[in-house]
Amino acid sequence: MEEPSLEDEVREALRDVIDPELGYNVVDLGLVYGIHVEDGRAEIVMTMTTPGCPAAGYIEGGVRERASQVPGIREVDVAVVWVPPWDPSMMSDEAKRFFGFL
Repeated sequence: MEEPSLEDEVREALRDVIDPELGYNVVDLGLVYGIHVEDGRAEIVMTMTTPGCPAAGYIEGGVRERASQVPGIREVDVAVVWVPPWDPSMMSDEAKRFFGFL
């Protein structure tokens, strides 16, 4: 069995970061667009459900904190982007079921 990559470990750790307005994790909500790890530096590209999200600082801080706790990660850079804009189709099937979309 193949060892999980650091990207996979960071993605799994980010499942602990809950969007306080929706009560669901940022990975399954589809807010995390990409994770790249090189030389102990995690670069995370993500978005929010809306540009005016009042919990944006809280969520970004949670992403930074949780990613930095992954063994092998020494630095975390989070880029919040608005393109493509988030929409419910980006959620995992599990999240879509939870919210009644499936």
